[in-house]
Amino acid sequence: MIDPGLIDMIMRLRGRGISDNAVLRGMELVARKYFLDPQYLSAAYDEQSLPTSCGQTVSPPLTIALMTQMLELSPEHKLLEIGTGSGYHTAILSKIVKRVYSVERYKQLIREAEERFKELGITNHVIRHGDGRYGWGGQAPFDRILLTCALRAEPAMLIDQLAAGGKLVAVVDDQLTRYSKARTKVSVETLFPLKLPMIEAGKSKAL
Repeated sequence: MIDPGLIDMIMRLRGRGISDNAVLRGMELVARKYFLDPQYLSAAYDEQSLPTSCGQTVSPPLTIALMTQMLELSPEHKLLEIGTGSGYHTAILSKIVKRVYSVERYKQLIREAEERFKELGITNHVIRHGDGRYGWGGQAPFDRILLTCALRAEPAMLIDQLAAGGKLVAVVDDQLTRYSKARTKVSVETLFPLKLPMIEAGKSKAL
């Protein structure tokens, strides 16, 4: 079934500079409306953050598209995502790369995301309940790492979990930043201003 809102969103993203066909295809295959509470469906494809469980939000489509494009993904990549949230970004990534590892501090968000993935037939992912600041050392190294929340300082521990030739994209001090890891050094690119909710320490026991 044709979804006019989704088609309009994809066209809008193209007009805003999203040129990576894999990113656009991933966002076309994963409708944002499936990751929202019913009361927000009318705004499913609008360029705005929308509330989800545990006081978290689903980022605007352009933010998700920009950050994903900056990762320069290939199908063979093993990717670590910090902050599963609703699962929307996780699902998009799963359409582009071989396997997605995701860390989420709220068990409730993990349960809800897994239910959505089951309904959509998404299986090439693993979610861990934990503190995203520490990454997932047992599964490192990763070809790509994405943080869906903001940081105040360089994520040194996560950069250590990158494979040689790997890239990490995060919002650091309100700037979209990309770290590229060579064998002996890490280069840093500050791309443009961007705001995301700050990362939360620890893992939730109550939710």
